[in-house]
Amino acid sequence: MTGDPVMPAAMRNLDITDEATACRLAQDIAAMVQTGDLITLSGDLGAGKTTLARALIRSAAGDPVLDVPSPTFSIRIDYRLVHLLLAHIDLYRIAGEEDALELGLDEALEEAALIAEWPDRITWPEVDNRLDIEIRMTGEQRQAEIRASGSWPQRLARSLRIRKFIDRAGYRKADRLHVVGDASSKAFERIVSAGQQTAILMNAPARQPGPAVWHGRSYDDVAHRALDVLPFLAIGSELAGADIHVPQVFAHDRAAGLVLMEDLGAETIIDETGEPVRERYEAAIDLLARMHSRSWPEILHFDGETCTVPRYDTDAMLIEISLFADWHVPHSRGQAMSPGNRQAFLQDWQDILSAVGGEAQTWVMRDFHSPNILWQPEAQGPHRVGVIDIQDTLIGHPAYDVASLAQDARVDISEGMEDALYRRYCDARRTDDPKFDEEGFARAYAILGAQRATKVLGAFTRLSFHGGKPGYEIYLDRVKQVLARNLRHPVLSALHVWYADRDG
Repeated sequence: MTGDPVMPAAMRNLDITDEATACRLAQDIAAMVQTGDLITLSGDLGAGKTTLARALIRSAAGDPVLDVPSPTFSIRIDYRLVHLLLAHIDLYRIAGEEDALELGLDEALEEAALIAEWPDRITWPEVDNRLDIEIRMTGEQRQAEIRASGSWPQRLARSLRIRKFIDRAGYRKADRLHVVGDASSKAFERIVSAGQQTAILMNAPARQPGPAVWHGRSYDDVAHRALDVLPFLAIGSELAGADIHVPQVFAHDRAAGLVLMEDLGAETIIDETGEPVRERYEAAIDLLARMHSRSWPEILHFDGETCTVPRYDTDAMLIEISLFADWHVPHSRGQAMSPGNRQAFLQDWQDILSAVGGEAQTWVMRDFHSPNILWQPEAQGPHRVGVIDIQDTLIGHPAYDVASLAQDARVDISEGMEDALYRRYCDARRTDDPKFDEEGFARAYAILGAQRATKVLGAFTRLSFHGGKPGYEIYLDRVKQVLARNLRHPVLSALHVWYADRDG
């Protein structure tokens, strides 16, 4: 949040002129809620505490019509959202401290964010991040006094900056609704304003590289991960110029890490039951074949800035593979891989990666799979496939993105369907280029598919058991099956011992 003004510990006399104003305040708060937060709502009966809580919960859930009843009689209602557990508590009927103990508030603050009405009825434990909102009524007028502690002053300052950015972009008085994002630090919101096209806000403040973990370099540096929004803007502009359907950018503030862009909807290439839709996967594989049949620049220019698309080099692939050794092996076997074995494992992988070859190079988006491909049912041809996750694009072998799609870590794709998608891609490439090296591509496909599965096993294990995102655990068995399919290729025979002994 570098560069955002810090909100003072108390912000007094915030006018709440109507319900819409109260809802916007609640949305500005909801955009920043985290596990462990305590948000208290005080005020007389009828002051609007429940209205504020209801708007906050709906915004955090991304559902403007979510049923949010008052917890006056039930006292506590939990909302298990995709990214957060929210507990809405009304303490009006609490008789004393003993009744409060039954609510398990101490434990709840460890796993949830709490929204509490009538907070003065009990004595609260010490909370690092607390936001107190008192609504005062003067005739028909209402004013809110906000007191913030911990990280809340910085978070609110960031949210208010976002609100001003949205207003300047022409979405004044718009509603802000949470959108489930990816595993990165970026956050997304759906911006809804009457009479206007809905938009998506990407909140991605510039990051500093992490600590040195790889021969004096950070993971971000070695893996070539974007640290600000410039790559997203520059790569998106280049793709749009090539008639690839990426979101149109309506407004951006690079210094603040804010982008307001076209809303491509929420319909992906899987159906409502989670099954892959063959027509959509075929359209996506056709798009890859089309993209890989042309050359892409290494140096990009956007708004006077220069952006270099890095190469997906061996070190980048090895540091991704190291996630398996550092996170999945200790979890699955109960003990860490020894330094000597870890070094030998990575050396074996380095030898294998040399067989990929560097002759077939194109743009590789790295995460070209179901969550990042939005289906456009009203569009025609290639425009039916909307692509949204582009900021970490590299220059690498085209087989990587084909494996990313046909071996989707989040979707059950049969071997038959995977083979059909693979064949469809190769046929398209051969039609475009009769010299297309299918044997070399098959070898690269197995190697890069195994590399990706290895990386994903490590990353998803870390997210599931150490990163507070247990939902990723459900994908681990599927990724192991994908890895086993890739390991059948003779070029990977030297790696079998590592996975047989250590992938438990």
